Amino acid sequence: MLADNRTMRDGVVVGLIGYASVALFYGAFDLLAVRGPLYTVDLLGKAVFRGLRDPGVVMFPIRPDVTAMFLYNALHLVGALAIGLIVTSAAVYAERQASKAYGVLAFIVAGFVVTVFGVGALTAPMRPVLPWWSIVVANGLATVLAGAYLLRRRPGLWQRLLPFTG
Repeated sequence: MLADNRTMRDGVVVGLIGYASVALFYGAFDLLAVRGPLYTVDLLGKAVFRGLRDPGVVMFPIRPDVTAMFLYNALHLVGALAIGLIVTSAAVYAERQASKAYGVLAFIVAGFVVTVFGVGALTAPMRPVLPWWSIVVANGLATVLAGAYLLRRRPGLWQRLLPFTG
């Protein structure tokens, strides 16, 4: 599906926008909650790479684990880049195959829903410090910002995906 360099470049940028917007959202979220800008990243890194499962521990101050934070950021970046490449490839497919545009739109929406519920399920023990609403807002922000970039780079894509808007 990655037919050309433009598609790959746009996919990487879409992924980077998604990654950065989620990271910045949680940085601001943690600062506003007076926990420090990397608190959520630290917890997620500990959960994924250190096996943190006790929901009670999130209610107490814990020493930051720089290695777990780095590893989690790497995982988050790789995942965001993969999503960016997949979504961009799907958008290009919709541009080239107008009859498949609704299916592509459904695929993108389903991907958003699966991502939100997947992250929510995997972070269930951390619900006291990582509420559902923050997962929805962070992913929604990533979707809107990355989507705006993609729509700007590919004029006519919006009308192709939603012909009743034109």
